[in-house]
Amino acid sequence: MNKQDMIIRIATVQDAKALLDIYSPYVEHTAISFEYDVPSEQEFAERIRHTLLKYPYLVAETGGEIVGYAYAGSFKEREAYDWAVETSIYVKMDKKRMGIGSRLHEALEHILKEQNLLNLNACIACPEEDDEYLTKDSILFHEKLGYRFVGKFRLCGYKFNRWYHMVWMEKHIGLHKTNPPAPKTFHEVLERIKVRYGIF
Repeated sequence: MNKQDMIIRIATVQDAKALLDIYSPYVEHTAISFEYDVPSEQEFAERIRHTLLKYPYLVAETGGEIVGYAYAGSFKEREAYDWAVETSIYVKMDKKRMGIGSRLHEALEHILKEQNLLNLNACIACPEEDDEYLTKDSILFHEKLGYRFVGKFRLCGYKFNRWYHMVWMEKHIGLHKTNPPAPKTFHEVLERIKVRYGIF
């Protein structure tokens, strides 16, 4: 796959089926997602719609095929957390290690900076030892993106008849000043990021 042919665009609710096709194997065959059941297409479309009210939801496309997606969501609901988000990235199973996740995160980070956000947080499932359902690859991937380890919740997720840990990793993308600029919604920065970063 030629990275130059990849486009990053804003997801729509019409993408729900294609994105669900990417996500479903993570639910059914891995402990990367702690969900037990694959959500319905309608529920997944609602997740996209809800996210886009405030945060970016992006897809990577090459040759007309959606090969990955990334989005941000609220870290915590209380106002003091408004400058922090939780990030998520999923890549089609047979398209991993091709730079798709990195491209998606780069675009996501550009947009979140434009929104005046400062802290990116990733909640990552972690095995005691790599197994057929879960490895430490996601932790290594986030380290390469510049995230640092924050903490571990031990044996807090149960899936496939075994217990898994969960770790938090974080990345700061701005300066933590007194009286920081108020966060903006995704739609407030949409036109600027389309021009500046070629995201459409």
